[in-house]
Parts: sequence; C-alpha cells; structure tokens
Amino acid sequence: MSAEDRIERAGKSYHQAVYNGDVGALAEAERDLDAVEADTALARGRILHARFLSGRADDGPAPVEHPAELPLFTRAAELYRALGDVRGEAEALFWIGCLHQVIRRDTDSAVPYLERSCRLAAQTGDKPTQAEALRHLGIAAHTAGRLDEARDRLEESSGLRREIGALPGVAANMVGLAYIAAAQSRRADADAILDEADAIAQSQGALAIVRQIGQARADFRGAT
Repeated sequence: MSAEDRIERAGKSYHQAVYNGDVGALAEAERDLDAVEADTALARGRILHARFLSGRADDGPAPVEHPAELPLFTRAAELYRALGDVRGEAEALFWIGCLHQVIRRDTDSAVPYLERSCRLAAQTGDKPTQAEALRHLGIAAHTAGRLDEARDRLEESSGLRREIGALPGVAANMVGLAYIAAAQSRRADADAILDEADAIAQSQGALAIVRQIGQARADFRGAT
C-alpha cells in the first residue's frame, strides 16, 4: 500500500470516528501513519547520507555529519520493529551501521548493526539490503586486515547484486576486490578486476564508480 493510500485511509478512519462514532479503525490508522513515518524517515536519512558522500567527492571542505541523520534512521528502525516489519528494520539497521562506518569511522559500533541487518535481510529474502550489509562487512574485514574474509564478503555481495541486476553495485564491489588483490600481491588479478569493473561501470553510466576505478589505478601505480 502506498503512502497516499495509507494517509487517505487514516482520513476515512477519522471521519468514521468523529461522525459515526466508530473508533474501531483508529488503531489501524495509527499503524498506517507509523509506516508512512518510518518510510519517510528512512528516505530523509538516505538523502542526508547522499549529500555527505557527494560532499566527500568534491574538492571543497570535508563534509560533516548532519545531526538529523542518525535520529532519522533510529526512528525508522524503532517504528519498523514495532510494526513487525522485519524487512524495513533490516534496511534501517543497515543505514545506522553505514553511518557509523562511513561517516564516524567507528567500525566497532557499525559491525553489530551490519550483522543484524544481514541476518534479518536474509530471513526476509531482501537481497538488496543483504548485499549492502555484506559489502560493508567486507569493508570492515578489509580495514581490520582480514583479507580472505573481506574477499568472501564482497564476492557474496556481488553474487546477490548480479542476481538482482544491480550492476553498478557489482562494479563498486570489484573496486574493493581489486584493492584486496593488490594487498595480497596479486597485482595481475587486481588489474584484471579493474578492467572488468570499468567495462561494467561504463556500460551502466556509473560515473562515480568510473572515478573510483581511476583512483584505484593511480593508487596501484603509486605503490609500485
């Protein structure tokens, strides 16, 4: 049911209560509005996160965390949990973990959220969220120097992304896999991975990923 449908139904419940004395539908109306609020909070939080990432890619001052982002994701998670919406809760938990990892650079705080998100997403068959959680768990493992684990996580994430046709996400994961290959002294593999990633990203118009691939190539040249 769309947000518009939920709001319309809540309005009808109001009229039934006020004019007909029928309050039986008010509880359901409140649940509808909680669902709308949860979806809106999650969407707003994601917009703020996208602004942070965009600012990080620019040449200007380093971006700072928007103070509303974490409260929005937290509110969404709370509402989804109360509604029994496991799929929604998994997505909100992912974004909480992502914020801790990407913006605050706090991997220890991020990992429990990412792990729970991954479990709940797998439970509900939510492959996009599961793939995101696996990617960021792979990043956490890479940061900690657990390269084999990082490779496994990113490859599992890529497999899910291929299944659902999220090819720009596959290319993004391959950038990480190339860095892992380079760290394991598999330079030829790293170059081949970047070549494939570039072909995918170019075909999908994923220009941000193309720039990441260019940066990776520059990093590898600088390391030789």
